[in-house]
Amino acid sequence: MSVIFTALAPVFLIIALGATLRRILLTDPAHWAALEKLTYFVLFPSLLIVSAVKADLSQVNVLAVGGALIGSVVILSGLILLVHRPLIAALAADGPGFTSLFQGAVRWNTYIVLAVAGGLFHAEGITIAALALVAMIPVVNIIAVLVLASFAGRHPPTFGYVIGQLGRNPYIWSCALGAALNATHFPVPAVIVEFGDILGRASLALGLLVVGGGLVLDRLTKPRPIVFASLALKLLVKPAIALVLSLLLGLTGTELVVVAITAAVPSAPNGYVLARQMGGDAPLLAEILTLQIIAAAITLPVVVAVAKMLAG
Repeated sequence: MSVIFTALAPVFLIIALGATLRRILLTDPAHWAALEKLTYFVLFPSLLIVSAVKADLSQVNVLAVGGALIGSVVILSGLILLVHRPLIAALAADGPGFTSLFQGAVRWNTYIVLAVAGGLFHAEGITIAALALVAMIPVVNIIAVLVLASFAGRHPPTFGYVIGQLGRNPYIWSCALGAALNATHFPVPAVIVEFGDILGRASLALGLLVVGGGLVLDRLTKPRPIVFASLALKLLVKPAIALVLSLLLGLTGTELVVVAITAAVPSAPNGYVLARQMGGDAPLLAEILTLQIIAAAITLPVVVAVAKMLAG
């Protein structure tokens, strides 16, 4: 429990700092637009590339871990899209709002996964979490771009537009580059890896500050039903799907628990930046992200305890 709280508390404090800075120091919206672009195009892609390059996957059941995580994303995405019409009607949502519910439900927070997995299982946990990162992020971002293109309404979701958005999405090509470098064992100079590592570490804090800067604080006191729906899908439904798939694929021990952690952590701040770039409801997503972090203090320990019991 203490490891999980230690991972969640700094995340919440950085978001709160972002909200404070937006109202006291960095009051010009242009400041935050610049920070969003820096995070989106430079800092977070650096984290993805370096994490993929440094991951030692030789001791991990790659197919089963990747299959459980990708499967959980695909199944949950399919279920949400299957019932999107009655879901939008029941929650009184519009298209951009639906995309925020969707991103809040399917994404995962890299910082919290690495912190919790590393705190519980040290180097082994971080290695498995790195595999999760490489496996899930391209899939999640492809699906998220498709959903935003279809529902956000800024542009017609034509085939050419969707392909263009996918091709320009830095999260997708940075994961592809990192995975290619890892698979080919390309000798990346140590100074380049350290350079990218420093940029990547900066992305975690800056991304959370941007989320805090986008908060509409009066909404936090009266969350809308769409917020609770996203919380339930992300913190309860997704880990349940991941646990079932893990057992079906024969995962045990540390691998099963890390898969459960990856599925059960709050959603990722980079989804907020993507929403801003593609016309989603970014303030709603900021609200979802913040309340998920608070709720995860209760749900994540429960998921970890269940996963440890099933892991044997």
